Amino acid sequence: MSNPGMEALIPLVNSLQDALSDVCYNYELHLPQIVVVGAQSSGKSSVLENLVGRDFLPRGTGIVTRRFHDVLLLCFPAVYGEFHHCKGNKFTDFNKIREEIKAETERLTGRNKDISSVPINLLIYSPHVVNLTLVDLPGITKVSVGDQPADIEYQIRKLIMQYICHENCLILAVTPANTDLTNSDALKLAKDVDPQGLRTIGVITKLDLMDKGTDAKEILENRFLPLRLGYIGVVNRSQKDIDGQKDIRAALQAENNFFLSHPAYKHMAHRMGTPYLQKILNQHLSNHIRDTLPGFRRDLESQLRALNKEAEEFRLDDPTSRNKTLTLSVLIHHFADELKKLIDGTCDNVDTVCLSGGARLNQIFHLRLPNELTKVQPDEIKLRREISYAIRNIHGVRTGLFPPDMAFEAIVKKQISWLKEPCNKFIDMVNEELITTVNQCFDKLTCFPKLREETEKLVTTKIYEQERKCKDLVLQLIEIQLAYINTNHEDFVGFSKHYTSYIIEVIRKGWLTMSNIGLMKGGKEYWFILTAESLSWFKDEEEKEKQYMLPLDNLKLKDIVKGFKSSRFYFSIYNTELRNVYKDQKWLELACCSQEELDSWKVSLFRAGVFPDKVEVDGLGNEEFTDPLLERQVETIRHLVDSYMSIIHKTFRDQMPKTVMHVMVNSVKEFIRSELLSQLYPLRETLMDESPDQQQHRVEVLRKHRALKEALAVIEQVSLSIPLPPPVDSPRIQPSRYKMPGHPPLPSPPEHHKRHNSFEHARAYLIK
Repeated sequence: MSNPGMEALIPLVNSLQDALSDVCYNYELHLPQIVVVGAQSSGKSSVLENLVGRDFLPRGTGIVTRRFHDVLLLCFPAVYGEFHHCKGNKFTDFNKIREEIKAETERLTGRNKDISSVPINLLIYSPHVVNLTLVDLPGITKVSVGDQPADIEYQIRKLIMQYICHENCLILAVTPANTDLTNSDALKLAKDVDPQGLRTIGVITKLDLMDKGTDAKEILENRFLPLRLGYIGVVNRSQKDIDGQKDIRAALQAENNFFLSHPAYKHMAHRMGTPYLQKILNQHLSNHIRDTLPGFRRDLESQLRALNKEAEEFRLDDPTSRNKTLTLSVLIHHFADELKKLIDGTCDNVDTVCLSGGARLNQIFHLRLPNELTKVQPDEIKLRREISYAIRNIHGVRTGLFPPDMAFEAIVKKQISWLKEPCNKFIDMVNEELITTVNQCFDKLTCFPKLREETEKLVTTKIYEQERKCKDLVLQLIEIQLAYINTNHEDFVGFSKHYTSYIIEVIRKGWLTMSNIGLMKGGKEYWFILTAESLSWFKDEEEKEKQYMLPLDNLKLKDIVKGFKSSRFYFSIYNTELRNVYKDQKWLELACCSQEELDSWKVSLFRAGVFPDKVEVDGLGNEEFTDPLLERQVETIRHLVDSYMSIIHKTFRDQMPKTVMHVMVNSVKEFIRSELLSQLYPLRETLMDESPDQQQHRVEVLRKHRALKEALAVIEQVSLSIPLPPPVDSPRIQPSRYKMPGHPPLPSPPEHHKRHNSFEHARAYLIK
């Protein structure tokens, strides 16, 4: 039997599904579920069967529906049923479907009257239906029977609420005509979740069983407890008709004759009966599709835009339909362009999570390289000792009056040679980052494994080749610096040009405590300034009020050992001619907060010409005697070495990034742009074989793209404008929260109730 009211939607829904089904796209119109709600024996199962057009539900007295049924209608050329719990079994005999429902119910709930919230999922395939979910719930009961729990009524009502709270659920509130409508539990529950009546249809059954002289005319005319969608009367088959296997077509004809011949209903016979109920459902389905199509269309358009670029690339780069040489050329061009964008920072998608490509190279150039160069700075005391040895060895038996140039060059050349290690490490960092950046561009070649492998081998070989050239060139740069020490450089602080101004520069500033001056316990803190000529101290860092200025002539440095409980580190300064250094004090006792600070001050005093007064022994066993003239020469060369090495460091900080950019980065970019294709060309026939996964992905993307375009073309031809029925708002049906004695009230309908959707489940099952 066909459902005439619904067949108008079949072409639209089928056209959309035909367009999308080939690619198994998870797009659905999400048509409403039709939930039949009513008391036991109210005829709700018969109403549902009439909508399907087939007899397939168990019948009897009492609670027959003890497990609710999710009946999924799927438009299909053949007619059969299939259960989720026994996949693969096709039931063409609907009587066997009824028997399977009984057996599956008893398997879980037994032969007594207990109920279960586990659904029975049934798929019915037919060419005369649209995709739709029909839900047959247990009938509302008030008294527990057999092994049913005492709160059976509460459980059933809670289960019903879980379904009818959904916005896309169409509620058929079934009430027998021979009961009082004001006591209808189905209408009460519907009013709770749909107070405006936008999706509730009152269905009045058993009109043929009313006592003589009574009728439901006032109810069916929507004058008693009115609903916005009104009431529809139906006459179902009797138990005798069902037992006699009366055909549904004949039953519908008998229903029509009843309304035409009944004096109270014949004037409204055109809007009574199962066919009219199907028509109303069709209107709501049409309205739902009309409301859903704009969003559905936007979703399809969004997905189509996301696929456009990839589908276009697949069509242009398809090695099965186009020349492989052209495809290879396009891929290598994209590869070179992507690498250039990553290094130049012109990518379409900007990474906001971490640095990559050119930004990483920039960080290596201007942060990592200077850091590596500073790591080769010599230890101050060790450097001064080396300068001292160099001066004395050059003078030999003579006593030099001036610092020898050879000592300066020996120390400078030694420090320049130390730059090989940080420069090589810098090149290694650039090489590693360049390989990482190139690997990011290989994603474009993933679909051709052999091409990617060969390209990766050629590019990596080129990178390592350029790395070796770069290291050789840097080694030459270091040898060039060693070949000639340019003391005439404009930035070099030469002794002859700038030594006078240089030696009076400030060597160190900082806080020190005078422990032997003042009456305060622990001494007093002052702000000290050390130059090459004097030691001055002030009250504060602003240096506005000078306390004293001590000339450095004839001053010596001496360590002071304090007790183990002392938290400070001490040293003293005294005059070798036993003169007072400050007021009536023969020495100046100073304290620091840490050993590092003490060592730093001692080194600064060495640079200013204030040396220890005792003999020191170095690590080689050489005795060191302080010689003021020698120490002055050491200090002079120390300053000159600092000045010249700052020029060298500045030069390498400038030249190293330029060198690696020219020899490594730009050379690799140029190789990929101009030479890579020529080396890959002879192997194009074997390199351009796609991987099986890529072939499948290409086919799927193109099919999805084509399907989305076809679906949008179908939607463009649709124009649905079925008006909604007029609003009805009556205070005579008030929303209520039904409460059983001894039980909590029913929960309010959630805004977004997440329930297992049998339609989606069936869809996933069919895809499998």
